Amino acid sequence: MEKLTAKEEEVMRVLWKMEQAYVKDMVPLFDNPPLHYNTVSTIIRNLEEKGYVGHKAYGNTHEYYPIVSKEFYQNRFVLKKVVGDYFDNSYKNLVSYFAENEKISADELREILSLIEQKK
Repeated sequence: MEKLTAKEEEVMRVLWKMEQAYVKDMVPLFDNPPLHYNTVSTIIRNLEEKGYVGHKAYGNTHEYYPIVSKEFYQNRFVLKKVVGDYFDNSYKNLVSYFAENEKISADELREILSLIEQKK
């Protein structure tokens, strides 16, 4: 599985949000910059070839749905890269950064600790 291009990620974010969609229903959600129907259709087909998207056929019409979950993709490519590139492969350094820069509260940290304890 390969990392997606910026445009492919943009299309996947829309599909993850919609859960399943026809291209015509996705097009209006791309407004900055707007994407043409043919562009979205081409990107969706590329995503299908890469194994990220599947479809159900209704005659000549296709309803697309994600095969790869947003969480899986984030863990595999996004979060791993950020932690590796900026926090020396340390999730502790990542959390410390947010705590030191007041981006996370003590209550949120306690909630995270509680989640960790529940997993054990």
